[in-house]
Amino acid sequence: MNGTAVHETAVRVLIRASDPLTDNGIRSWLQARPEFSVVTDEVDVIIVAAELLSVEVTSALRGLKATVDAPVVLLVDEQAAGSAVLTAVECNVVALLNRERTSSEQLAAAVLTASRGGGILPPAALGTLLSHFRRPIEPRPKHSSGLTQREIDVLQLLAEGLDTAETAEKINFSERAVKKVIHDLSQRLELRNRTHAVAYALRNGAI
Repeated sequence: MNGTAVHETAVRVLIRASDPLTDNGIRSWLQARPEFSVVTDEVDVIIVAAELLSVEVTSALRGLKATVDAPVVLLVDEQAAGSAVLTAVECNVVALLNRERTSSEQLAAAVLTASRGGGILPPAALGTLLSHFRRPIEPRPKHSSGLTQREIDVLQLLAEGLDTAETAEKINFSERAVKKVIHDLSQRLELRNRTHAVAYALRNGAI
């Protein structure tokens, strides 16, 4: 009876780590605690662990926002700063922690806080956000190519020789979602196929 109650109230966590060792470590720790449940769908909170907030990690965060849209606890070795903080927050990151210095209890607190709609940001990151929102908000300019950032991310990987499946895996999209991105931009810009789309992006300086 008690086990059922714990299961029903457990925070459902999706893990995305840059290496198997980190993934297994976080997974084993979460599975040992009754207040958490490691899942692949019906997600309450996402944990993303990486060395730094790179372009690839940012693309993965955008993909998660597009497909899962849950609060993210981000663990990175090097603290994000400046525009990287704003990008992270735009991608649903509500807790930003140092991977090397965060204890299991601190991670648990961050996940629980995120599941309740709260957030945990270091002082430097919080200062960046406050400075940003004190300034008048101006519309973000579109890329001159007419492509969205998501489309640019996809075309960049295709230009590097990745196929649809590899591109989807790289940015945590489904293959169907990647195909839809290519189809939509091709229709909008009257491009014949993905090769034509990559050529268009190169010619217009998007990638």
